Amino acid sequence: MGKQQFIALSYGWIVILGLIFISSIVLALLLKFTPFNEPTLSWVTLVVGLITLFIGGIVAGTKSKQKGWLIGGLTGLGFTLFTFSVQYLGYEQTFSIEQSLNHLGYILVAVVGGVIGVNAVGESKE
Repeated sequence: MGKQQFIALSYGWIVILGLIFISSIVLALLLKFTPFNEPTLSWVTLVVGLITLFIGGIVAGTKSKQKGWLIGGLTGLGFTLFTFSVQYLGYEQTFSIEQSLNHLGYILVAVVGGVIGVNAVGESKE
């Protein structure tokens, strides 16, 4: 993997973490100041996660300009490994079956985003 792909991955991860941070603040405020309840929160967080990983995959694919499926997959996998590390090291818990399926979906959506991102910029000039 070259320098351009690593930079593309970095951009994708930064966008994902930024969007997750912003959406976490918005969801926390909704929980605090509205009748928004916790059962609804699990579905909303799943949708927000899917949209965020899709956007991160698009950004990484656009920056990479080649191998969108690989860049998107690595972007999603990096997010999943980061989440697993925080959960395991911080809370001493592994992923549940539901979380594993959610993260598999996140990775697949990031792959689709990466492919779309590469195709949005057109052919590589290499």
